[in-house]
Amino acid sequence: MSPEPSEPSGAAAAVGERLAETSEVGAGPGEVTTGETVTAEPETVGDEVYLGALASLAGMGPARLGRLLGRWEPAEAWNVLTGGALTEVRAVARVSEQLGRRWVGDARRADPTEIQRRHEQAGVTVRRRGAAGYPARLAGDPEPPAVLFSQGTPELLEHPTVTIVGTRRCTRYGADVAFDLARAAAAHGVAVISGLAIGIDAAAHAGALAADGVPPVGVVGSGLDRIYPRENAVLWQMVAQRGLLLSEAPLGAAPERWRFPARNRVMAALSDACVVVESHADGGALGTATEAAQRGRTVAAVPGPIRSPASAGTNRLIAEGGGVLCDVEDLLVLLDIARTTPAPRDTAGAAGGVAPITDAVAVGILEAFDWMPATLEMLASRTGVGLGELAWHLENLSASGLLSRRGLWYERRAEAPVAGGGSG
Repeated sequence: MSPEPSEPSGAAAAVGERLAETSEVGAGPGEVTTGETVTAEPETVGDEVYLGALASLAGMGPARLGRLLGRWEPAEAWNVLTGGALTEVRAVARVSEQLGRRWVGDARRADPTEIQRRHEQAGVTVRRRGAAGYPARLAGDPEPPAVLFSQGTPELLEHPTVTIVGTRRCTRYGADVAFDLARAAAAHGVAVISGLAIGIDAAAHAGALAADGVPPVGVVGSGLDRIYPRENAVLWQMVAQRGLLLSEAPLGAAPERWRFPARNRVMAALSDACVVVESHADGGALGTATEAAQRGRTVAAVPGPIRSPASAGTNRLIAEGGGVLCDVEDLLVLLDIARTTPAPRDTAGAAGGVAPITDAVAVGILEAFDWMPATLEMLASRTGVGLGELAWHLENLSASGLLSRRGLWYERRAEAPVAGGGSG
């Protein structure tokens, strides 16, 4: 299996949406014999069924789908394809003859209701722009997604929101800052949005999940069944279970490079403010900041050492007029949120006076550390404990002073008194 692509940055990020316009897919075996428009017959299924089917066609990016839906309703567009109206499809979608033939052939072989059934069985909802459940924050956007695929709780977007992004090649400093900012934001009623990439994104999601507050929102560049990167599988599943996952891509869609800049514009549009924690000089997170600024959102960056490549982009963003974010208080001011909720408890202190641990699962989790730092992924693999239960126990053990947490890592700090004798 060939490796999946990394996210684009720099110039690639700036033209990512256009890549969806120019990438083509080899033609399939379908024959097309007419260029005449086929009138749609009355249908008994909803628009979402045909939207899911249209979005599943090879090479169908947001811009192409938007042009088709600007000309036809979803059912009409599907019937035009299955009817073989190649000339009109090409003219409306602005695609090559090769890709147009591929669409016609694939549409003739596909069953839209079966595609919809697969999404329903996976717990994925198809949301059309303008329909119930479609995020109101995207309704007036200059580039609103024609369709969104979602898992989780869409009402989370009714909270204040902040997008926290940064480099995949982050430093320990950057991961710690992203974790702490996201945890504080979630504890104060803010939905943290990020892209579920490794590095800063993952630290932000983990921080939001660690708070006893609003769960996070993940916006991804693949189908919701194509976890990318695989290293974030447990984190991805926790966001889906406790928060909200969004994508413009249907089930099965691979994480193609052009999808990530498209995803970035969605994150920017959903946010009240955008915070870049660390970014290299040509980092893709700067593209998200640009998208946010173009939409009138507040943009801020965390300053870093001038000799650190991981802070070159954020320091330049500040030098060019972006806001400076140095601590949690700055974040709350940025979001115009009063500190009415207690800050997350600092668990770095000693574990003296800890009550005896009576829960066998908690004891097993402590023993899984073997006095070495471990990530959520490692602990899930070692213990077999379900994601929600594992997160709950880790929070309780941290609050008790038995664990400390920095960024994505947990570390055991003390022996736990175990009821009935022995030690954890």
